[in-house]
Amino acid sequence: MKLGFNLLLWTSHVTETEWPVIAALKATGYDGVEIPMFTGTPDHYAKLGRRLKAEGLKASGIGIIPPGIGANPVSAVKAERDKALQHMMWLIDCTAALEGDIAAGPLHQPLGEFVGRGPNAHEINWCADVHRAAAEHAAQFGITLAVEPLNRFECYMLTSARQAADLVRKVGAPNYGYLYDTFHFNIEEDSIVSVIPETIAEMAHVHISENNRGVPGAGHIDFASVFKTLKAAGYDGWMTIEAFGAALPDLAAATKIWRPLFARYEDVYEKGFRLMRDGWDRA
Repeated sequence: MKLGFNLLLWTSHVTETEWPVIAALKATGYDGVEIPMFTGTPDHYAKLGRRLKAEGLKASGIGIIPPGIGANPVSAVKAERDKALQHMMWLIDCTAALEGDIAAGPLHQPLGEFVGRGPNAHEINWCADVHRAAAEHAAQFGITLAVEPLNRFECYMLTSARQAADLVRKVGAPNYGYLYDTFHFNIEEDSIVSVIPETIAEMAHVHISENNRGVPGAGHIDFASVFKTLKAAGYDGWMTIEAFGAALPDLAAATKIWRPLFARYEDVYEKGFRLMRDGWDRA
């Protein structure tokens, strides 16, 4: 088990400015960090990866399909699907430069775009084709691609563990799986626990996120049952905290953070670490 923290709490592009935060996460006991990849070049992430490695930290990468750039894995327009694949390959290349082992995120559609219905068979097939090609590209670097279902207010294409597991089986690549996120499934699933044994074979990554996306363990999500079920199912990958605040106005607007969720950043990563470490040990 590897315990990680997603740096989107502080920034959407990690630079030298974030090293005090990264040092604090290392001192807390985290095994690694999840690096947002919204911009930048592989050279930038290679430099970042070398420093993380020197600090004894592992890494994963996370990104999105940005709206408004003409990239869409589920578009009827092939040029838009091709551009989505190019974007995913850029994300994979940056993760490889970082020496990360996971490239994750809601890579199934542009964030926040809707068509007034759920996904149809054509869109599912188009998405599978794009993701299969991306997974093939990732395989040469030993990277696992983890697609993240979101909730109904953020996407329409992929909103449940079962949909995600079906997509993983359709893609059929050994280095392709889905990202289990407690925040999204708290909204979408009848039980965030029962879907774990049902889809563990397709699960590649885990986000630990409270029902309000604040301090893990301060809300109503039953993390003890999540840890117990993940452990019983044999999960042994990353458990990475994803929390959000108001420090980044654009990101706060995208994640709908309209009020303070915590008094101190330390509360988020220190209490979150103890929640995961102690909860896993007790499971």
